[in-house]
Amino acid sequence: MIMRTLIISLLSIGVIAAPSAALAANEPIQPIEAAKPKNADMVELGKMLFFDPRLSKSGFISCNSCHNLSMGGTDNLPTSIGHKWHEGPISAPTVLNSSMNLAQFWDGRAKDLKEQAGGPIANPGEMGFTHELAVDVLRSIPEYRTRFKQLFRSDKIDIGMVTDAIAAFEETLVTPDSRFDKWLKGDKKALNQTELEGYKLFKESGCTSCHNGAAVGGGSFQKFGIHEPYKTTSKAEGRFAVTGKDADRFMFKVPTLRNVELTYPYFHDGAAATLEEAVDTMGRLQLGRTFNKEENAKIVAFLKTLTGKQPEFKLPILPPSTNETPRPKPFG
Repeated sequence: MIMRTLIISLLSIGVIAAPSAALAANEPIQPIEAAKPKNADMVELGKMLFFDPRLSKSGFISCNSCHNLSMGGTDNLPTSIGHKWHEGPISAPTVLNSSMNLAQFWDGRAKDLKEQAGGPIANPGEMGFTHELAVDVLRSIPEYRTRFKQLFRSDKIDIGMVTDAIAAFEETLVTPDSRFDKWLKGDKKALNQTELEGYKLFKESGCTSCHNGAAVGGGSFQKFGIHEPYKTTSKAEGRFAVTGKDADRFMFKVPTLRNVELTYPYFHDGAAATLEEAVDTMGRLQLGRTFNKEENAKIVAFLKTLTGKQPEFKLPILPPSTNETPRPKPFG
């Protein structure tokens, strides 16, 4: 009784760690914590902009078109569809937990979410607009003018303010409370035996050398095709496109495995339609190992435990355009 009282006392003042905390600390994967928005009004404006298709030339494409928040933060297509039905060059990565990435885009060309948010608007193959025209649309709408003035204390609106707001919203798109997180925090019943064996195999095979941390990835660039070259028709060359260094050819940002059950198809070219196929390819190309059917199934079972609580929010009601709002050109 005395020993039990002493242990409880030491736990309460933090002298010794609780078993669940010790478990999480000793694992290569850490739990995701719920988002703590710094400015609720900024997040709300960012949410409106994220869903507003008027930031595109066609008036049809929004951020949510390629990063659909009802589909795991992506579009579940091998490559996205852009302005005038343009076929994108690369698979859209999930926006969920993207604030945990060391950089944005597969090649890391954007240092953060703010820098990333402006890219698709002005990309002729994505939203097909310009920053200037997008801002003109927002300036023409009284409710947007009011919201920007309240937040930025200025009568002007510029693209930096727009991307600040979108980034603030995207920072809230985290997915805590997966079954795996519950297990990390001490709930021994959160995972079944097959899933636990899959996690053990995942670690022992070397997967966690790249897929680690709270996001289970996103923290480094790695060459795709170590033990075997990756065969693809995609022209994407990874970090090489940013740095021009030959050593960076086919170096891609390691994708997060959070919610990976929802974010098919896989890889930068979207060539792997299923998790089973993706696990097989990664084993052979990155680890030099061929997983048998049973091993593959165990790893896939573990990966599915990484699906967390999806963002929940009230869909924004966007303010109407005015007579001064530039009209969309969906077919021009």
